[in-house]
Amino acid sequence: MAKIPPGVGPRFPQVVVLFGATGDLARRKLLPGLFHLASVGFIPACRIVGVSLDEIDVDGFRRAARSALDDFSARKVTDDDWKAFSDSLDYVPLAAGPAALRAAVERAEQSLAVETRRLHYLSVPPSAALAAVGMLHAAGLVERARIVMEKPFGTDLASAVSLNAQLHQVFDEEAIFRIDHFLGKEPAQNILAFRFANGLFEPIWNRNFIDHVQIDVPETLGLGQRAGFYEQTGAFRDMVVTHLFQILAFMAMEPPTSLEPAPISEEKNKVFRSMLPIQPSDVIRGQYTGYRAESGVAPDSETETFIALRCAIDNWRWAGVPFFLRTGKRLAEGQRIISIAFREPPKSMFPPDSGVGAQGPDHLTFDLADASKMSLSFYGKRPGPGMRLDKLSLQFAMHDTGLVGDVLEAYERLILDAMRGDRTLFTSSQGIERLWEVATALIESPPPVRLYAPGSWGPNSVHQLIAPRAWRLPFERTWRDPNKLGS
Repeated sequence: MAKIPPGVGPRFPQVVVLFGATGDLARRKLLPGLFHLASVGFIPACRIVGVSLDEIDVDGFRRAARSALDDFSARKVTDDDWKAFSDSLDYVPLAAGPAALRAAVERAEQSLAVETRRLHYLSVPPSAALAAVGMLHAAGLVERARIVMEKPFGTDLASAVSLNAQLHQVFDEEAIFRIDHFLGKEPAQNILAFRFANGLFEPIWNRNFIDHVQIDVPETLGLGQRAGFYEQTGAFRDMVVTHLFQILAFMAMEPPTSLEPAPISEEKNKVFRSMLPIQPSDVIRGQYTGYRAESGVAPDSETETFIALRCAIDNWRWAGVPFFLRTGKRLAEGQRIISIAFREPPKSMFPPDSGVGAQGPDHLTFDLADASKMSLSFYGKRPGPGMRLDKLSLQFAMHDTGLVGDVLEAYERLILDAMRGDRTLFTSSQGIERLWEVATALIESPPPVRLYAPGSWGPNSVHQLIAPRAWRLPFERTWRDPNKLGS
């Protein structure tokens, strides 16, 4: 069992009310994550009350939880750990109503016999979120509680303002945790460490030295059973507002006064306030061939399964630096990268056939996979006579450190932070409303979708969007395997 540093977990035992407890997200991420946090000691003690539409009893829920751990837990499940976790589970069918839910929470709190805190996790579709909040209010479970909300947080400015207003009737803003699993990943937080702990890079982290930034999250997966949901959202609402813009804020924010939740949130919101409205002419929307034939999709659907856009931050640090964002389904590769392109030297004294500039500018690249990697590319001389230059790179991978086993899965980290009341990695109502505001022109007048072949990089017009620059994906070189000597 890993040694847990003191003060990492919450001060008080937790009672978790998990709405959508038999759903896909709960099976794949939430139940395995809660099991890990409880079994290795991050949480002093924990009870979990599952809530869902399924008419099952607590034994049925325990069987479902064990199946989820067997299928999705990345860590070994010992008999002793499972017994302790199983004993912590209870279940209330949604139809049983608020009184039954309150009774289950009270039983859980009495079994702990000490002061507790409540964490309500709403792993439900957006259409069901307010009903779940209403049930918690009717059950009298708002006191000593925090609530975790899944995306999307509205579908436009008006709906986001309305949603936040209704939430604030029940929960204070400080108790609402709007979750973005991208920010829970170790590499996303490594951006803060990289920028603000090293004197080498922060002085050049501005428009004088950086030419442009790419945030690229292509996916090879299709929609599976989510086509009906996706038809109401599309790639922009599903990925850009809730994920890519949040990563952009970490990349572009000013140094906070301290690494505390409030100063970091304020610096992120300053980035959002400085963003210029997104123009439809700076956006490419795409739809993969065959999407309209999928179950739950209208035969004339204009929903985008791909989006690429150019946005700008109009402040002293970033004025004139374009940020290019791209994401989509059924693309050629699955990647999650941030790529910072540095300006090229103003004058080259190298001969025309030296190769300098032939492979583009120097790049600093962050790979946002769970085990982080970073790469810095640069030109260097090829051995031998003459002056021939090749593109080389310095690379770091978490595997190099031997600490990859200590990496918390994104949902595990975010659940732990919510239990501790740490809002650093969560989105505020102010920030999300501002993002919908800058997206208003795009939402009201979206450009037409362009078809693209599954397995491609999207519509061909994405190259015109970024020209005369080029997309970093596909890479001209691969990440070195840190587990192979000499690679």
